[in-house]
Amino acid sequence: MAACSVREILNQVGALAFPGIYDTLSAKLAEQAGFPMGFISGYSLAAATIGEPDFGLLTQTEVIERARAICSSVSFPVIVDADTGYGNPLNVYRTVELLINAGAAGCFLEDQVWPKKCGHMRNKKVIARKDYLQKIQAAVDARGEHDFFIVARTDAEAVYGLDEAIARVTKARELGADAGFVEAPGSIRQLEKIGLQAPKPLVANMIEGGKTPVLPKERLEALGFELILYPLTGLFAASHALRNSYSLLYQKGTTLEMEGDLFSFSEFNELIGVEEKYRLSEKYGE
Repeated sequence: MAACSVREILNQVGALAFPGIYDTLSAKLAEQAGFPMGFISGYSLAAATIGEPDFGLLTQTEVIERARAICSSVSFPVIVDADTGYGNPLNVYRTVELLINAGAAGCFLEDQVWPKKCGHMRNKKVIARKDYLQKIQAAVDARGEHDFFIVARTDAEAVYGLDEAIARVTKARELGADAGFVEAPGSIRQLEKIGLQAPKPLVANMIEGGKTPVLPKERLEALGFELILYPLTGLFAASHALRNSYSLLYQKGTTLEMEGDLFSFSEFNELIGVEEKYRLSEKYGE
């Protein structure tokens, strides 16, 4: 169980840059780096779990199972990308219940037509505002008295324009969502408008090579954003390192030239808690 909630962290630190995670190892490494919370990225989860793009191919069951494993592996709060909630408001209600039971500290809930696409990809479609707000209401109702942080995400900017997107997150906040997230603004001017007009706290989604300009934390904070998410940094970094190390191993037939780029056996054992398991085993005479 997380020691702090998302709300408590925001109250303590104000604006926060934090990473996307996609498995227990990336979660542990993010926690070890000092981050007070993490985010299970749907894009990363799809890539790491089934090797497919973020096109709504993961099921509710697959996401919940992964979230349960990841949340139980770390002590910091984890927000989960719940996509569209996997159906109608009843499905959203059940998704939130399952995420709470899995140990998640919150979720992102978006307004795309299912199956959705990554917010920085083309040909997105969104449901009617009324239908989306019913989903937000279902999520708020399912949360009840639990300390569960609901982020209302909209992709409406790509379909209906920025004014509609801001209107959607504003209405979602009125219903009880805890933060707003206008996905994929394409310019600093749009970020400025969101920061001025949408209720805070707000998410800025920093995808390297994506549609939104990647700006320093201080600049985004000045624009009015508190949750500064880097959802794919870990995935991109890990993939880059794996490709390079596998290529070198294939070419050279050895890892002797990459020792400085690898965890040592003892370092990795420390990360996954080998000595703790030895101590527990010895307690029972093993």
